[in-house]
Amino acid sequence: MELLYALEKIRTPFLDTVMGLVTNLGGEAVFIAAAIIVFWCLSKSCGYYMMTVGFAGTIINQFLKLWFRIPRPWVKDPNFTIVESARAEATGYSFPSGHTQNAFAVFGAPARYSKSTALRIVFVLLIALTAFSRMYVGVHTPLDVGVSLIVGTVLVFVIYPFFRDIDKRPKRVYIIFSIFIVMAAAFVAFVELYGFPEDIDPDNYSSGLKNAYMILFCSIGLMLTFFVDTKYIRFPTHAVWWAQVIKVVVGLGILLALKAVLKAPLLALFGGHSVAHGVRYFIVILFAGILWPMTFKYFARLGK
Repeated sequence: MELLYALEKIRTPFLDTVMGLVTNLGGEAVFIAAAIIVFWCLSKSCGYYMMTVGFAGTIINQFLKLWFRIPRPWVKDPNFTIVESARAEATGYSFPSGHTQNAFAVFGAPARYSKSTALRIVFVLLIALTAFSRMYVGVHTPLDVGVSLIVGTVLVFVIYPFFRDIDKRPKRVYIIFSIFIVMAAAFVAFVELYGFPEDIDPDNYSSGLKNAYMILFCSIGLMLTFFVDTKYIRFPTHAVWWAQVIKVVVGLGILLALKAVLKAPLLALFGGHSVAHGVRYFIVILFAGILWPMTFKYFARLGK
């Protein structure tokens, strides 16, 4: 807590605003948007790589949160204050840092995939800034951030070989997706069957259960997307710049609307059980990876 108190003393309204913006780089919305834009417009293999690093990191992160159940800094020390704008996103247990973990999917995977040294340096700096911002705004300790930095680095380097030669060795991708599905299923079993103590925070447990099913169905959706695209669709990522903008804006708009519209009916259908969130994300994955990309051949022809 000494470092957090030191950072608390140097806070200013300007720095609070800047760090508040930086910390959002590790948010779920940024991760989803970045991975999809790369997948649709730049490189399918890098997009798969980013999503795999992100989802695998979420499994590990959520498991550690529920296993150790360490409260947030201001809960452990009521005298400590945080930047209020960060409170809404600071849900769940403290250890380890989910935003720092997500930063490796958003910036770490592209850094490893890129051949540009300058781009790699920029991405690494953005990861470091995101990690620092979590401590500056007061929602994570150095231990929370440090463990996520280690886990994220390991995932980036361990998973990369599976996507390095994706066109020449597609079977490798099925191997990593299969491992991914087994991990996700094991996490679902852990959350559903493990005898958690009675004092476990119900909101944290509910969040972990929702993420467990979400990751399981997303992993199945990713494998299905890869199979359908490589066998049948083979959608192009190239197009003139304005066609790319239309593709992304319209596609993301439909995706977000679909994600929002499906929530209530699926929860009603499954009696409020968290499996509804898994099914919802599965449908979203199929839209993003199969249905919408079926239009990309038409976007590629625009402007010619």
